[in-house]
Amino acid sequence: MTQAPTPTADTVRRLVRSLLKDSPPGTGGPEVRPVTDGGHSTWWIGTRHVLRLAPDRDASTRGRRELRLRDLVRPHVPVTVPTSVAQGEWAPGLAYTLDTRVPGGSAEEHDVSAVGEADLAGLLTGLREVPVRQAEALGVPRVGPRSLEALRREADRAAERLHAADEFDPARLQQLTSPAAVQLAAQPGSAVLVHHALTGEHLVISADGRVRGVLDWTDTVVGDPAEDIAGLALAVGSPAAVRAATLAGYGARPCLRGLWLARCDTVIRLAAGLDGPAAEPLPLLRTRLRRAWEAILLERVTELRDEETDDAEL
Repeated sequence: MTQAPTPTADTVRRLVRSLLKDSPPGTGGPEVRPVTDGGHSTWWIGTRHVLRLAPDRDASTRGRRELRLRDLVRPHVPVTVPTSVAQGEWAPGLAYTLDTRVPGGSAEEHDVSAVGEADLAGLLTGLREVPVRQAEALGVPRVGPRSLEALRREADRAAERLHAADEFDPARLQQLTSPAAVQLAAQPGSAVLVHHALTGEHLVISADGRVRGVLDWTDTVVGDPAEDIAGLALAVGSPAAVRAATLAGYGARPCLRGLWLARCDTVIRLAAGLDGPAAEPLPLLRTRLRRAWEAILLERVTELRDEETDDAEL
């Protein structure tokens, strides 16, 4: 297989000059610089645009699907979904999209306010309203729910590694018993459109704590809504995530399931980061673990009714 080229600043400048014809003569076009979190695949273009370059054919396929999916999602959610002003191929078989930049910072830079939590609730509500069949017709994959019991066992092993490094008390995981993991299994008929990457860098937050936009829809699936609740727990903390999910109409079962997905994931990922090169910086992994393990009042709920009907049906 042919090795994909590595985009350089010159590559990006040439492409941008061909796309943005309104640059003042003699200026060489807007400033281009790589987005730190995106490596060489995502570039800031001046102050108004962001250029995303697919590094391989699989990413190209997901990127092209994302453009159609964003159009489907946009009418249903109260926050900004990026708009593409140009798209094509930057190298043979490798797609690009030039998007309008959504103003604001990330959830790693700004705290979400109470009104921002209502924005998140609107996002979760809107995702549940997107017609699943239309999303699947665009190629959005359907993914089954993860086993919380299997994740609990893996987190138990990871917690011992963190305990040896004085990073985490494994006794905290004892709150999630095997029967509780079974009780919090995803319910049949609960699949909805799931962003599946609601991490801090994908939430655009204004200085006043409002959620202004959601970025990067390439990992979106039809699946377990608790995954997005879990993502929000990592981004804004468990209490805010559960409050937003409750405002969106989700009951105790999916909220607690999302909470424990987030908690187990953060334990596993931090242990893996300590054992070898981490995909994300250790300080960020520690911050996410702290956010996921923030206590919530809902944890006092000890029984869930079998007839609970708080999940959306297809």
